[in-house]
Amino acid sequence: MIARPVVVALSASQLIGWGVTFYTVGVFGDRMVADTGWSRGVVHGGFSLALLVMGFISPAIGRAIDRAGGRRVMAIGSLAGAIGLALLATAHHLVHWFAAWVVLGVAMRMSLYDACFAALVRIDPVDARRAITTVTLSGGLASTVFWFVGEVLAQHLGWRGATLVFAGFALLTLPLHLAIPAAGDHSPTSTTSGRAPPPPLAVTPADRRLAAVLFGIVAVATSVLASALAAHLIPLLVALGLALPVAVTVSSLRGVGQSAARFAEFASGGRLHPLDLSLAACLSLPLTLALAPFAGVSQIAALVFSVGGGAGNGLVTIARGAAPLVLFDPRSYGAITGRIGAPAFWFSALAPFVIALVLDHGGATAALLALAVPAVAAAVAAALLRARFRARSMPPA
Repeated sequence: MIARPVVVALSASQLIGWGVTFYTVGVFGDRMVADTGWSRGVVHGGFSLALLVMGFISPAIGRAIDRAGGRRVMAIGSLAGAIGLALLATAHHLVHWFAAWVVLGVAMRMSLYDACFAALVRIDPVDARRAITTVTLSGGLASTVFWFVGEVLAQHLGWRGATLVFAGFALLTLPLHLAIPAAGDHSPTSTTSGRAPPPPLAVTPADRRLAAVLFGIVAVATSVLASALAAHLIPLLVALGLALPVAVTVSSLRGVGQSAARFAEFASGGRLHPLDLSLAACLSLPLTLALAPFAGVSQIAALVFSVGGGAGNGLVTIARGAAPLVLFDPRSYGAITGRIGAPAFWFSALAPFVIALVLDHGGATAALLALAVPAVAAAVAAALLRARFRARSMPPA
């Protein structure tokens, strides 16, 4: 069993880590544009570069956690986050700016969900799913907490001073990551609970390839959808006919749906099989997206699109952590999720630019059709994954 202090420490580190790194440009973006005089594309391009870096180093980070556990990797991620934010706060030239985002890309891959999930699996694969659900509860609050904290800090210190304070917050995650047991205190071949993990559902090399492809499609498609909507949900709702204040309110409720769905999964004790959870989460994405065209004439449709889509996205995060636990050998969890996660980072970096072009040149209808492609792809891949492997986890009649 994973010790409660470890789960608490990682929950706090995910709340802080997501808030001060991943959401930094969202919190301070307008101030960054006004202060530097650079275009919005250049300012946000730094974040896209960080996502690309995350993809390139993802397999190596996963393998490192499989070999040695998450303590050292995530601790280095804390230091890299503080350095990257300090570089960002002092950037006055584009080379400096993009260098800061390269460092932040390394930091995020070493310290956010993917690394955290692999670290928990390395401690105890049997108990990892509940721990994964717990840390996503706090991580899901990061945008709410740090949008408010960042705005208050920026009003008094400017975005550069506020970013330096964020660097200090990043350093606070160092002792939290050092709470992870050292590699010698646990083994990838046993569990701290004393229970053996169940055999993987993907047994043969062909099974593993198929599972990796289907799960990879789920990972890429859901990442693309989440990235695109995070950047463009408000302008999309405005283009569909909502007034700007209403669009802002409706968009903010997406996070409520995300947190509520994760809490429901936590409260249920993880009773739903990971492949069933993955299918339910992925099916909700095209179903709620289908209501988006009616958002301009029905606020109920707009709310279901936003809140329901947020709920689906919240469950997808848990499913992406839990499904590899049953599909593959837990001893290779970090390496497998690292390889699968790489293209998800790359495509999510491109998604906001693609949807921005479609929205500008084709309007809301074209944007919704473009978003339907990954939504449907995720649902189909999750359905095929369940159809092929779910029966193998059921006891014989």
